[in-house]
Amino acid sequence: MYTFVQKRGKTLSEEAQEKVTQILLDWNGGDSDAPERLMPLVYDELRRLARYYLSRERSDHTLQATALVNEAYLRLVDATSIGWNDRAHFYGVAAQMMRRILVDHARSKTADKRGGGVIKLNLEEAEATPEQRASDLVALDDALTELAKIDPRKSKIVELRFFGGLTDEEIAHFLGISVRTVLRDWKMAKMWLYRELNKG
Repeated sequence: MYTFVQKRGKTLSEEAQEKVTQILLDWNGGDSDAPERLMPLVYDELRRLARYYLSRERSDHTLQATALVNEAYLRLVDATSIGWNDRAHFYGVAAQMMRRILVDHARSKTADKRGGGVIKLNLEEAEATPEQRASDLVALDDALTELAKIDPRKSKIVELRFFGGLTDEEIAHFLGISVRTVLRDWKMAKMWLYRELNKG
């Protein structure tokens, strides 16, 4: 079963978290210096998440953690229509950005191999194996996109937990639901993804 183990290292202090939220609110208010002030506070956590995702890719992966963080951050800065709520919201959107960047990169690497048969993805192996193939990430993204059509909330929970590294409590806060609901949806989403990725 796809365990999607969360590798959470050192997290921000409560004071730093409040500072991040305040800067995001300043950003909402039109403070043009806010993105520059925010970057030093969130960079280490974004880079840790990027390193974690990339550690499951091939050892010769051309996309590096620093490049992934920088690209994601540039997209976040360019996304002027986002009204930031708090730190959980920021990391939720950052998760979406990282997912898009990683999947776009993977698709470009596997574009010439399309039509070569169905790729089966063992969810536990995908989590634990460093030699993760780009095609596996594409398969996961396709499955999440399908899940979003059926149940957007479950798909979002997987994205926030797997790509965003958010805790169950942070996800509950971000989505405005209970932790119990997050855990229930997470369990059901894992079962659905397992079936979807191993059918055929």
